[in-house]
Amino acid sequence: MRADGVQLLGSVPGSGYRVAPALVRRGDGQTIQLTPLLYAVLEQVDGRRTAAEVAEAVGAAIGRQVSEGDVETLCDSKLRTLGVLKKADGSDPEVRRSNPLLALRFKYVVSDPEVTRRITAPFALLFAPVVVVVVMAAFFAVCGWVLLHKGLASATHQAFDRPGLLLTVFALTVVSAGFHEFGHAAGARYAGSTPGAMGTGLYLVWPAFYTDVTDSYRLGRAGRVRTDLGGLYFNAIVAVAMFGVWWGTGWDAILLIIATQVLQMVRQLAPLVRFDGYHVLADLTGVPDLYHRIKPTLVGLLPRHWNDPEAKVLKPWARAVVSAWVVVVVPLLLFSLVMMVLSFPRVAGTAWASVGRQWARLETQFGDGDMLAVFVRILSIVAIALPVLGVMFIVTRVGRQVVTGTWRATEDRPVRRALAGLLALAIVAGLAWSWWPQPGTYRPIQAYERGTLADGVSRTLRSGVPATLQEGRQGAGRAVWPQGAALPTADAPELAVVMVPRGGQAQADDTAQPTWVFPFNRPLPPGDGGNQAMAVNTTDGSTVYDVAFALVWADGDTVANTNEAYALASCTGCQTVAVAFQVVLILGNASVVVPENVAAAVNYSCVQCVTQALATQLVVTLSGPLSAQSTADLAALWKEIAAFGASIQDVPLSELQQRLTDFERQILAIVQQDPAWIPPSAGTQHTPGGTSTTGPAGTASPTTGATGSSTAGTPSSTLSSSSAPGSSSSPDSSTPTSPTSPSSGTDPTASSTQPTQTSTAAPADVAQATATS
Repeated sequence: MRADGVQLLGSVPGSGYRVAPALVRRGDGQTIQLTPLLYAVLEQVDGRRTAAEVAEAVGAAIGRQVSEGDVETLCDSKLRTLGVLKKADGSDPEVRRSNPLLALRFKYVVSDPEVTRRITAPFALLFAPVVVVVVMAAFFAVCGWVLLHKGLASATHQAFDRPGLLLTVFALTVVSAGFHEFGHAAGARYAGSTPGAMGTGLYLVWPAFYTDVTDSYRLGRAGRVRTDLGGLYFNAIVAVAMFGVWWGTGWDAILLIIATQVLQMVRQLAPLVRFDGYHVLADLTGVPDLYHRIKPTLVGLLPRHWNDPEAKVLKPWARAVVSAWVVVVVPLLLFSLVMMVLSFPRVAGTAWASVGRQWARLETQFGDGDMLAVFVRILSIVAIALPVLGVMFIVTRVGRQVVTGTWRATEDRPVRRALAGLLALAIVAGLAWSWWPQPGTYRPIQAYERGTLADGVSRTLRSGVPATLQEGRQGAGRAVWPQGAALPTADAPELAVVMVPRGGQAQADDTAQPTWVFPFNRPLPPGDGGNQAMAVNTTDGSTVYDVAFALVWADGDTVANTNEAYALASCTGCQTVAVAFQVVLILGNASVVVPENVAAAVNYSCVQCVTQALATQLVVTLSGPLSAQSTADLAALWKEIAAFGASIQDVPLSELQQRLTDFERQILAIVQQDPAWIPPSAGTQHTPGGTSTTGPAGTASPTTGATGSSTAGTPSSTLSSSSAPGSSSSPDSSTPTSPTSPSSGTDPTASSTQPTQTSTAAPADVAQATATS
């Protein structure tokens, strides 16, 4: 007797098999394929006929002699094993559902088959040919106007500027995804089949809706394809309806829903996974489950298996189509898996950084009582976390399936099992090496990065560390380190004064510098006490950073330090950034203070370039050296600043100036608490030029130079650090200390006994230049 809930669907019309298989649906919803003989036996088994009567009926149906023993064997060894016949004692069999990787899980039924049939019946009228033509014509006209004429910039700005509208767009997009399933059910009903339950579940880790249209296998090829495309047709209906809403309200944010419908349709048409495009291809070829044909198709491509029976079960044209699909899909899936594994550290680092930013904004908005914005942040955090969870799930599932499959395949084959074990160890070692925390491994993805295939595998194919320093690569070199100071390690690196040319080339031979391509002379190197960052980029698609930090103690009569940042680009699709940060501490009385702060960003024959130069200079006047405590605090802070310089490439360009401003405030906080700091007197005046003067004493207490591009000081000793992550030489670092041998020959520690002067700390002079093309 047949098990409860078994439905006989019959042979698939227009099948791509030479002998069309028959489909049977079990009570648990699983659809299985049976040979004509097994289907005939199952069709005749009704619980009343004897085995002999079943054998006679089956023989007449298939035109072959079938014995009573054949029927009993087929029922016991095949049909009961497949879970479509009850056991001998009348109980339902224990069935095992297939558990493919790309399957919908955690299904939750929203409407049972009866409710689905009732609520989708009116929508079947939308499949009338005249209605379809009108709707699709309107859809193409709307998409052309939105994407080619109106654009989505104003819609995006309005949605993110008004969280309520953004939530509305999100909610309507989710509703449209559910309406997509109405299209499948209505298409099946219009074609003559009966739709089943509708509900929701998880596809990998992403929420998804589903509709049971298994009964559509009774239909011909045209009816099945109409059912497959019904969801996309209803997406087009939503797009046209949203255009009408926009027309009535004038809310540009609504146009984003039209864009989401187009993106959803394009995604659904991809035949790689079980989306609509996959089902369209399966129904066009008449091969219900293409994934089950991957292994037989790959084996059948080998010359020695061309004549195998399994290689000939499909009709020639169907075999050609399925073979082409397999040849395309299998490499793409494997490539996607490999790239997913290699890029996971960067994706995880980006997700972590993004979640941190979203969480910070959530806390602020929650404190302000803006609950709509809080809900948007929560949705953003969930959306950011899902891809990371999806990658972890896929890698875990694939690993487990490969291990269990290999273990079963190598049973009683110790040599093969040993080789498989060695291969598994090599894969695990490679995975650990790819994901092991190293500098830059979990660096967040930046907006300026290209993300090409070469970028994705460059770290994997990177050669060993060169013996000498080379621009843009790790290398070995010599550095001057303060005596008694702790030496840096790989886990705790430090910027260092590297004894190589500023350009970063340390080869033994004199390698010629690249030809200067710009229509002006190269900026001169910085003079004594000067600080210069110069990033020059002439390589298409590359990123070049140059960073120079300097802390200068100046006690001479003239303070004329320079701080310069030059970003020069002549390339395509490249980014060039130069950052110069200089702090000048003036000790005692300087007669001339003319610091200079310059930033220049130049694009020359540059296409799609982002070029930015930022020069920040802080000038502070003190009555004498800092105390031991202030010196230690400043040294600790400068160490933090040096670490920031070493990882500055990970900082978004929009945040660079704010970060440097924060460091300036911390430096001033340390200096202002020191006894050497003398607050401005009541007679101090600040002029627009940035200088300050006292009253009767008439002595000048210099601050910054003129606004725009100035600042500096002549140092008695200069401690600077410069690094060029991603481009130039190795990083420099030094710990700031008070000068011990002033150039003027006076003892700075005795300055407090001299007549005091009013001194001030000037706000930093910032010069910034940006060039884009």
